[in-house]
Amino acid sequence: MRAWLHDRNVTLEERDFFQKPFSDAELRDIIGVRPASDLFSWKSPSFKALGLSPGSLDAEALIRLMLREPRLIRRPIVRIGDRLIIGADWPALEAALR
Repeated sequence: MRAWLHDRNVTLEERDFFQKPFSDAELRDIIGVRPASDLFSWKSPSFKALGLSPGSLDAEALIRLMLREPRLIRRPIVRIGDRLIIGADWPALEAALR
């Protein structure tokens, strides 16, 4: 994705949130008004290793898990203007760059 954005002359500000984890406030800001489950990486091996049922987790539990284990945050997270694109959503990225 980095190369794809570069090819479209998008200047990137990257953050390795494994090295510099999100604070509670930052993560809640990213989540915004959408459900916390939209940012949660349900397919992550880290989630599967927990042995939890997706239906057993409310928004606060998801946030606590993502703060404790950044691998549970869907990637990439791309902010273009006021738009936030979570995951490799190519149509949303194309639309945001128009």
